[in-house]
Amino acid sequence: MKKILALLVIAPMLISCSGSKKDQFNEAFVKDTNAFDILMGQFAHNIENIWGMNEVLIAGPKDYVKYSDQYYTRSHINFDAGTITLETISGTDPAASLRQAIISTLLVGDDPGNVDLYSDANDIQISREPMLYGQVLDNTGKPIRWEGRAASFADYLIQNKLMRRQSGMHIIYSVTIQMVPNHLNQRAHKYLPMIREASAKYGVDQSLILAIMQTESAFNPYAVSNADALGLMQVVQHSAGVDVFKSEGKWGKPSRSYLFDPQNNINTGTAYLAMLQTAYLGNISNPTSRRYAVITAYNGGAGSVLRVFSQNKTQAFNIINNMAPGDVYTTLTTKHPSAESRRYLYKVNNTQRSYRRVD
Repeated sequence: MKKILALLVIAPMLISCSGSKKDQFNEAFVKDTNAFDILMGQFAHNIENIWGMNEVLIAGPKDYVKYSDQYYTRSHINFDAGTITLETISGTDPAASLRQAIISTLLVGDDPGNVDLYSDANDIQISREPMLYGQVLDNTGKPIRWEGRAASFADYLIQNKLMRRQSGMHIIYSVTIQMVPNHLNQRAHKYLPMIREASAKYGVDQSLILAIMQTESAFNPYAVSNADALGLMQVVQHSAGVDVFKSEGKWGKPSRSYLFDPQNNINTGTAYLAMLQTAYLGNISNPTSRRYAVITAYNGGAGSVLRVFSQNKTQAFNIINNMAPGDVYTTLTTKHPSAESRRYLYKVNNTQRSYRRVD
């Protein structure tokens, strides 16, 4: 979900707040958003100064990017493509820098609370169950759990797979590792117990939760976006997070550490899907039409979905309820003002078909 979602979903909620609470909430939203924008700007500026304008690489929803070695070395896991790329522009001992980055990346745990993606701090804590365990096999075909095997694999890669390229004034040394072909399914399987629990609790199809997670993050627990959407289901603290907290009788917003916890993230994202199904878009009578609307709303907000059909909310529901589900789908994928939301419905709907067998 992008920054537009924060604005679209928050608006109706603010109307029901008292004036002072509304002002306080809006002020906090602006302050936090501006602070995040400043942080990202400073971070990108640091990278550009060291690596060059064409080499800026920052973590995203489907990309884990971690800098180390005073920003001269970085690790990039592309969860969508299934590739891990380690790069360094260290001029002193590039092989040693790459070796350490390989080991740290292969053994990093799946708790984002332990890693600061926006600094060069070497804060990787080796986990007993690495995030990538089973998703990467070493040169002997074995999964990597312990430091000894990771170090041996790193030595093999540097000796046999080391690449170099010129970028501006820098020589970039790199190693690329291919993840196993079913890496996506392996990560999805890890979260199935949490997904089943949330599905039963909130009445949302497991296949829809899985499709949202794959589309949003490719099951990357470290997922972040330029709108500061967080975690597996890319929950925005100030919009979906606040809505869910309010529905549970809590004031405020979930913290970053709360949303980076996989179970909390899945519960919050699923609870928000349930709110879209039953509250915001519950007046759509056909379940298939409602599902199309819910998927689109998860990306761009419920208000934007209804305005595709009419500026009047009641009339929008009436129009939708008099349309065949296929026509609702066609309308949302061709006439929604956001190209991203149009593509989002197409992606999630297609992905959900592949997960229906898990329900």
